[in-house]
Amino acid sequence: MLAGIGPAALGERRYAVALGRRRLLISFAGAGGLALAGCGLRELAPAKPATIRFDPPPGTHNIDARSPGMVTVTDGTLRSVEWIDETGRSLPGVPAPDHRTWTSAEPLGYGHAYTAKAVAHGETGDVTATTTCTTVQPQQLIDVSLRSANLVELAENDTYGVGFVLVAHFDEPVDRAAVERHLKVTTQPAVTGAWYWLDDHNAHWRPEHYHAPGTRITIAAELFGLALGEGRYGLRDQRVSVVIGPAHVAIADDDTKQIEVFDNGNLVRTMPTSMGKGGTAAVGSNYLSFWTRPGIYTVLDRNDPVIMDSASYGLPTNSGGYRTSINHAVRISHDGIFVHELAASMWAQGNTNVSHGCLNISPDDAAWFYDFVIPGDVVEVRNTGGDPLDIWQNGDWSIPWSDWLRGGAHT
Repeated sequence: MLAGIGPAALGERRYAVALGRRRLLISFAGAGGLALAGCGLRELAPAKPATIRFDPPPGTHNIDARSPGMVTVTDGTLRSVEWIDETGRSLPGVPAPDHRTWTSAEPLGYGHAYTAKAVAHGETGDVTATTTCTTVQPQQLIDVSLRSANLVELAENDTYGVGFVLVAHFDEPVDRAAVERHLKVTTQPAVTGAWYWLDDHNAHWRPEHYHAPGTRITIAAELFGLALGEGRYGLRDQRVSVVIGPAHVAIADDDTKQIEVFDNGNLVRTMPTSMGKGGTAAVGSNYLSFWTRPGIYTVLDRNDPVIMDSASYGLPTNSGGYRTSINHAVRISHDGIFVHELAASMWAQGNTNVSHGCLNISPDDAAWFYDFVIPGDVVEVRNTGGDPLDIWQNGDWSIPWSDWLRGGAHT
């Protein structure tokens, strides 16, 4: 015990010291709180709920058929999405890796009424949102057939000759300008080509010069969802690619009455021929020409044999016509011009024109030519009489390039 200080006084002193220490600690704590506040601590922000957005927006009508369905979440992540059409079918779709967006795996399509529901999780827990929308309902759907000049539909990786012409045939009349922007042709190697419209159903595409052997040509017809006027829309998208084979060019010259056949620029065969005897005739209401029209034809197809019937172009058998079976026939025009076998005219081949318009050659030459050519190979006919070959007859390459360019929808 300290001298001069009693037990009571000593207790009061210890209480005073403890009280001072407590006040000092409280003072330090208060000073520390202010300092921490000064270092950036703030009052906690209130929790944010997740926000869900639909695209197309709720209640939208006549939506473009090409549009996808989309769901986007702000301040949260998606737990689930249901996008159901009027039949109860679920529209397939996939979320992004961060689960903040969902996109349908296919377009919304034509004539659908959709109901969509999305659930997202945020700081306040789960939220749910729903929407409805409808897509455009066409009055009529229009399709296109992608063909070669022989009017046979293209198949992937088909091979054609260097005179290949691309044909887009529409099953109903179309707005040429609206459609042409969605008919996209690319080539490897690249070459400039152009469309030429025969009418509102048919457009043909070719470059200025024959294709180079080995060229790959790809056509993409992006018509699905395309408005074509008066409630009409494109039925579907299509894409097909074909390849150009060796350069087969046959030149039939009426001055020499020979057909020279070239393979990649090399003369490989010379074949005597007899072409159209010339002249015209009026048979009933038909006006007939017996010339082999000058111009650039392409091979359309081959038949062995083929039944040739002059009545098909207005010349009955009782008026100087014929109906007969012909071997090794290579068709080069839509109105019945062939390069074909005819043993009975071998005496005229190389010196006299006796046919109604076809180019007849010997059986040996015809068999060889039949095996040599493919659709799209070129047959140039020179120095004959009659009117020039017309495009409807298979005369695409006979049209000068400057005229061809004027046949486009945007000229």
